[in-house]
Amino acid sequence: MQESGVAFGTSGARGLVSAMTDRVCYGYTLGFLQYMAEQGEFASGGEVALAGDLRPSSPRILAACARAVRDAGGVPVFCGYVPTPALALFAFGRGIPSLMVTGSHIPADRNGIKFYRSAGEVLKSDEAGMSRQVLDLGSDRFDAAAMLAMPETLPPITDAVEAYVQRYLDHFGAGALAGKKVGIYQHSAVGRDILARIVRELGAEIALLGRSEVFVPVDTEAIRPEDVELAQGWAAEFGLDAIVSTDGDSDRPLISDESGKWLRGDVLGILCASAIGATSVTTPVSSNTALEKSGRFARTRRTRIGSPYVIAAMTEELDAGASVVCGYEANGGFLLGSAVPGKTGLTRALPTRDAVLPILAVLAADAPSVSAQLADLPQRFTYSDRVIPFPPEVSKALFARLTDGDEAAQQALQTGLFGSFAGPCTTIDHTDGVRATFAGDAVIHLRGSGNAPELRCYTEAGTEADAVAINASAVAAIKAQLGL
Repeated sequence: MQESGVAFGTSGARGLVSAMTDRVCYGYTLGFLQYMAEQGEFASGGEVALAGDLRPSSPRILAACARAVRDAGGVPVFCGYVPTPALALFAFGRGIPSLMVTGSHIPADRNGIKFYRSAGEVLKSDEAGMSRQVLDLGSDRFDAAAMLAMPETLPPITDAVEAYVQRYLDHFGAGALAGKKVGIYQHSAVGRDILARIVRELGAEIALLGRSEVFVPVDTEAIRPEDVELAQGWAAEFGLDAIVSTDGDSDRPLISDESGKWLRGDVLGILCASAIGATSVTTPVSSNTALEKSGRFARTRRTRIGSPYVIAAMTEELDAGASVVCGYEANGGFLLGSAVPGKTGLTRALPTRDAVLPILAVLAADAPSVSAQLADLPQRFTYSDRVIPFPPEVSKALFARLTDGDEAAQQALQTGLFGSFAGPCTTIDHTDGVRATFAGDAVIHLRGSGNAPELRCYTEAGTEADAVAINASAVAAIKAQLGL
């Protein structure tokens, strides 16, 4: 971990493809399995499920991971190139560890490995156990003869895909989307054909849009201008009720209204939580405050950004006796912490990011349109952007300034940096990064990315135009202050 330059964060190990050598990927996998053995979740002869996204580097990394599984005495079960939540659902059902080779939404020059225990994600509390593992990494393991390409030596099984598809056919029921016309923005998402199949089999007419054989880094939190234009054009051209899509590993959703306007992921999370009758909802501090202002839920909780923090809080809610527990992130990924009733019985929990449940919950809602569902929520608007590149040393210097001194000093600094367009700073939240609330209820939240050399800037205001304008001004102010 320390020597490779491949960091381990809230979404597993991620780094440049050039740094993710066979040796590094093998080492991460071996360390994970040794830790799983300590926890009683892996032993010689045990299965380990593997899958990957559609990045060019994924097959090679999968081969290195599969070799580590074999050398640890395990049996690699290759689920193919499938969505991360499909892999998780399959592995949780078998009670076996698993790993997903994916860089999610980041560009193709980077990749990663996300690890799962037999019943849930690897959490922050597991990192120390993985990092203290002593590994045997003899160089002979990584020659050309040893590193055979996995697809030739380990044919994929289909169980993961079929179980994932059936989960949503059973939950929503036949004909749930009858009469709908839905665009499927496919790009290079690993679940593009699976999503199209589910939507079609639930009764919708579908239009396949924008398929790409070159990897497209679609980020559901920072939607590219070209994707905004594409959606608006497709909605007008095809007369669609909605357009749906996902990020690269298909665990984060995108859905538009009938005009082709993309919904923010944190608003989508509120709609999905409401649709399943949630009594306890957990989301990171960066998500839209319409959650609390809506009054729809008995309990709400805020955490640091990252699914491990959301899952930990959901577990606490379950332990405290909450009945219908869920969580979501600003990227739209939805985590189902408890089983919920579906059309044909209970839909079991899936405590990891999922894109399909929130998409279908909105499409199947008893409402005249997607925009009508949005109109029923408190009108708070969020926007996010990022500064790229934003080297770690620059990030460290910025946050040192923003967190220096007592709260009064911090407020003065925030007001000095952003006060010309956001007003005086009233409160500061350090749950994750620096989240400042200003007079008039505007919010500016800055956080260094844990996955890439970039700075995330989240804003919230009473109108969409204000949220966008405040974000642009905040990003410009930061660049000017730091000479970027």
